[in-house]
Amino acid sequence: MEIIGFDHIYIAVSDMAQAERFYDGVFLNLGFRRNQFAIGGDPHIQYYNRHFGYVIRPARVERSHDSYAPGLHHLCLRTDTAEDVHACANALRAAGVQVSDPKLFPEYAEDYVAIFFNDPDGMRLEITNYRKERRERNEKWSEA
Repeated sequence: MEIIGFDHIYIAVSDMAQAERFYDGVFLNLGFRRNQFAIGGDPHIQYYNRHFGYVIRPARVERSHDSYAPGLHHLCLRTDTAEDVHACANALRAAGVQVSDPKLFPEYAEDYVAIFFNDPDGMRLEITNYRKERRERNEKWSEA
């Protein structure tokens, strides 16, 4: 038995309309698809690709996300290459999303390139490349 990845992630948002505009700009410009459904009368919007889904739903409590409170600190998406990180930054900027400049972070890993941005509730998102250390871990897992 092995866990092979995340299936879906649910994010509660304070304003569905505002979050929908933001996440449409993010995920639809990164090649995701989208659908809508309701659970228990609450609207849900799912952005999905071949690997996982990212679902937004209405929050039941109003407050901004605090990355340093217990719970999720940030969510990092992965692209194949550092060049893809740059392409994501360009696509997101073209969609009106405020994104940090792609940057090398050698303090994390010698080939760690990333961008950062926040959703309307302050949820921090990151996009990084598939780094050498992660590739080697994947390829040589059974040898470890």
